[in-house]
Amino acid sequence: MKVSVKVPASTANIGPGFDCLGMALPIYNTVTIEETVLPGTGIEINMMSETETIDEMKFDNIPKDENNIVYRAVELLYNSIGQEPSELKINIQSQIPIARGLGSSSSVIVGGLLAANQLLGNPADEAALLAIATEVEGHPDNVAPAILGGFVLSNQEDDGTISYCKLKWPEEWNITVCIPDFELATEIARSVLPKEVPMQDAVFNAKHLAMLVQAVNTKDEKLMKNALQDRLHQQYREKLIPGMKEIVDSFKHEDGVLGCVLSGAGPSLLVISHKYDIDKITTTVREIWEKQNIKVDIRTMKVEEQGAKIEQ
Repeated sequence: MKVSVKVPASTANIGPGFDCLGMALPIYNTVTIEETVLPGTGIEINMMSETETIDEMKFDNIPKDENNIVYRAVELLYNSIGQEPSELKINIQSQIPIARGLGSSSSVIVGGLLAANQLLGNPADEAALLAIATEVEGHPDNVAPAILGGFVLSNQEDDGTISYCKLKWPEEWNITVCIPDFELATEIARSVLPKEVPMQDAVFNAKHLAMLVQAVNTKDEKLMKNALQDRLHQQYREKLIPGMKEIVDSFKHEDGVLGCVLSGAGPSLLVISHKYDIDKITTTVREIWEKQNIKVDIRTMKVEEQGAKIEQ
């Protein structure tokens, strides 16, 4: 028996929502898990790219054994019901660029978990799947929208459970995802963050996150333009991303552009707009990054409202 699960990409933080806001996007990875019948065959993990934007040579550095994050998630699920994983063949069809701040690791963790759960007869409910995925990934901001779809505010409670609230993203607000041709490992992006932040910066983000939630709920564009500010992570990560400050600044006073923020830990950027010339966004970003000899893949899309889906 084998099961395939199609999982959307995700973008996290969205400005002030550090480690708690995430949104599913219509780019997908598909994870297929098959229980093999031959004893002693062990674990087989295969990764394949479905798009030219992903360099398959990058897959060579990804573990193909028990250290693979998909297998680790699957093993945790099996262990939670008192079992050990059987001989498994895991195939990953990848469309989501790796190390670009688009939730590629979360997508395969979620895909592996849901596929394994189906193979086991669905012993784990949504809460258990969210908790296991967060344990492997480290925080729920990407895994929650990958499982649930849509725009999600989430938190890991002290007992390990995940609480969340889905918000309705305004359909008329476009999301232009700008994906540069260089990677930024999450570990490096995390390493530049301070262990402590000034109280005024924490208060600043709390205020702006509250404004962001209200702006989304009421479709208030003026409020949203003010809300998409951050003092917890973007100012520190900016130095890792050539041209980012110039791109962000270029949209600050443009009517119709609500803001430009990092996608997750970066280096991809999101430009949120309404009734604004998408070609102008594309031209502006491309010209700035070309000065840095950076090529960029730019796509304008809507939020993916459907989360991970079992295909067979």
